Amino acid sequence: MESWNLPPDEISDDGDDSPSNNLVLDLTSCQLRDLDSVVLPPSLTELDLTANRLSSLDPRISNLSSLQKLSLRQNLFNDDGVRPLSTWYSISGLQELVLRDNQLKQIPDVSIFKKLLVFDVSFNEISTLNGLSRVSNTLKELYVSKNEVTKMDEIEHFHELQILELGSNKLRVMENLQNLSTLQELWLGRNRIRAINLCGLKCIKKLSLQSNRLTSITGLEECVALEELYLSHNGISKMEGLSTLSNLRVLDLSSNKLTEINDIENLAKLEDLWLNDNQITSLNDIAVAIGGAKDNLTTIYLERNPCANSADYISALRHAFPNIQQLDSQMFA
Repeated sequence: MESWNLPPDEISDDGDDSPSNNLVLDLTSCQLRDLDSVVLPPSLTELDLTANRLSSLDPRISNLSSLQKLSLRQNLFNDDGVRPLSTWYSISGLQELVLRDNQLKQIPDVSIFKKLLVFDVSFNEISTLNGLSRVSNTLKELYVSKNEVTKMDEIEHFHELQILELGSNKLRVMENLQNLSTLQELWLGRNRIRAINLCGLKCIKKLSLQSNRLTSITGLEECVALEELYLSHNGISKMEGLSTLSNLRVLDLSSNKLTEINDIENLAKLEDLWLNDNQITSLNDIAVAIGGAKDNLTTIYLERNPCANSADYISALRHAFPNIQQLDSQMFA
């Protein structure tokens, strides 16, 4: 069969990255069922097979000894289909492996990849994190969102982890985070979590617990590095435990049960505040309640609160926050 003649935008040399050039092969959305018609240059460092119809691995990939990044995203791989990876020692220097959006039911064995930095198995049918204990402790980014996971386990050895994505699973408890001392981003939206427990971590910069079952914000007081906090679509009735979060820039408490604004008057770095779809009744004293952010606040959402029906709603907020650029869906020059 005649091999593909790839256009320049699909195979490229990304310039000098000592000791050898990066050679990238991008076959995204080519509707391939196999790679029989594709030449795989032996010096490839990146192979992107996103959005094809592959269900088995071409054995020639095992010979790409310079390969650093492999994406098999959005294909038809099941557990058997990716199993050969566990024995392909020639590509054990792989740093990024993306298996997102396939048909996996378990964490594949990737223990041979001792330099792995990014591992993505989101959008599969995985019910347990069993197998993560074999993943290299060099990992910096782990994505297991949109699966069927019920428990946070086998993550304790990831001392270098910076991003952990476990959104859209069936988690009920935040646990086993205490060893992740370098973790900066934790994404746990769309689970069944009832209480915040960061297990003593204080270095988190971005935290999402949207669409869970929270009724309280307590548990964040020592997370002074937090810059972005997303807590929308819960059952939170009181703003508390926020006053110590002096680095907070984004706070999302929309779609909760709040009746007033509290505990953020000293958050001077706050830029975005989302409080829409609550039960906040009055704009009285709002300038004091958010006073510390007067100079930096550029975006505020309060629509679908009783206070948004006030006749002077827009003028009162613009007077209180002179640098505001967006109020609900309305933009200001």
